[in-house]
Amino acid sequence: MSRIGIEPLGEDALLLRLGRRIDPAVNARVHALARRIEREAPPWLREVVPAYASLAVFVDGAHAGSDDGIDAVAQWLRALADTDADSEDDAVGVLPAVEIPVCYDRAFAPDLDEVAAQAGLARDEVVALHAGGDYRVAMIGFAPGFPYLLGLDPRLAVPRLARPRTRVPAGSVAIGGGQTGIYPRESPGGWRVIGRTPLRLFDAARTPPTLLQAGQRVRFVAIDAARFHALAGAGA
Repeated sequence: MSRIGIEPLGEDALLLRLGRRIDPAVNARVHALARRIEREAPPWLREVVPAYASLAVFVDGAHAGSDDGIDAVAQWLRALADTDADSEDDAVGVLPAVEIPVCYDRAFAPDLDEVAAQAGLARDEVVALHAGGDYRVAMIGFAPGFPYLLGLDPRLAVPRLARPRTRVPAGSVAIGGGQTGIYPRESPGGWRVIGRTPLRLFDAARTPPTLLQAGQRVRFVAIDAARFHALAGAGA
């Protein structure tokens, strides 16, 4: 197991680098370390923000500004990371797996046929492969609640659109390279849209506001248009 790098991130945060590429094993270590830091809950801790291969640790400003405060935090983090058990259970924590209903009908999937053509598969085969995957939220980013999901079948990996759309509907499920994700609200985007979920990925009035959390496991469940509209009408 490689030694992590620790570097300043502004005046009140540290960036812990566990790797420099998209790798499920590295990402699992990131989430395992994030859970351990949160469980220890040191008094100076404000927030832990995991990414693909790194982890940002935000420190209470008063503590960070004290004599050698940030250095002491770095030493504490180094000691914890050096005993990192790299445990799958640690990475997942107690977060339950989440099922996301997705309608893959043409009205919600403008790029599904193109993905199928590039993959050399039938449309139904793409749906089966995508819905049959076992995914993990590698990180939340781009927009509040947007989950970057690892676990996409390599046969479905396709390039992003050459020209991004100016409007992608909220709930759109899409593929970008070797990843899949979900647009939490209407926004521009260049990933290839292959379906849509009626669930709300982000709600500022909800606690927590994001439906999915970093490190959480996700499975997609194919639904028809009638079920989509029923769930959407019920305020899912």
